[in-house]
Amino acid sequence: MSAASADPATALTVTLVKAGRTKIRYPARRVRDDGDRITVRAPWAASGVRDFGFVRFEPGDVFTEHYWRDRWYAVKEVRTGGGELKGWYCDITRPAVLRGDELVVEDLDLDLWVSADGATVLRLDEDEFDRSGLAGRDPQAAGAAVRALDELDHLARTGGLAGLLG
Repeated sequence: MSAASADPATALTVTLVKAGRTKIRYPARRVRDDGDRITVRAPWAASGVRDFGFVRFEPGDVFTEHYWRDRWYAVKEVRTGGGELKGWYCDITRPAVLRGDELVVEDLDLDLWVSADGATVLRLDEDEFDRSGLAGRDPQAAGAAVRALDELDHLARTGGLAGLLG
């Protein structure tokens, strides 16, 4: 069965890997898979509340997560359990790999937050990315990561993020 014809309602596990180790694993339900982009929906996977100052993720929140097999990022639409849009959390990652019922994504430290109204766009963890040593170990991947962050930042600031997810 090709990725594009896979049953969209299939349960799968999302595994986020960072520096060669599993950071988090959580169950999700595939919403769509067109062969390039895989969209899944999952409840907030961590326990308790995570307050970043600019947004709080908490039990009941629902994430609709978009992963690409050919792009160096993932975009996660975040809503309250009642459906109110909080915004978009964007992870810079290597392209996603689907292995059976497991979606594996390698986190490259860089992130972008876009508020629901689009007025706030925050580049996150650039210092963590610099400390990761990726630029020395894998300059091509580091370059792709920085370009991906720049692309998402541009899309967010010009209103193009919605078109990307449409």
